[in-house]
Amino acid sequence: MNSKHLYILWTSGDPITAEKMVFMYAINSLVQGWWEKVTLIVWGASAKLVSEDENIQGRIQDSLDAGMHITACKACADQLGVTEALQKLNIEVKSMGMPLTKILKDNERLLTI
Repeated sequence: MNSKHLYILWTSGDPITAEKMVFMYAINSLVQGWWEKVTLIVWGASAKLVSEDENIQGRIQDSLDAGMHITACKACADQLGVTEALQKLNIEVKSMGMPLTKILKDNERLLTI
């Protein structure tokens, strides 16, 4: 287990939650050195929000600039028709069922929002 790596599973489509929790905490976690590595997992409604909201897209870029790894659930992105939009934002889109299962089985640090 790498206790210096935080995974954030972001499923909410609410822009206030995205702005005032997800990105505020995740970016500060890297900038302030609270965590050495942060991986943001975009899943479900958050994928749609990212594809449509320019402010959130800016926060995605801020996160990438801070050194965050961002990945998205391929099944969700495909079903919502947003795969290409996410990829254009430099978000890795891949099947996430097995990776999430591994995170859980390995007792990694996982914050769900």
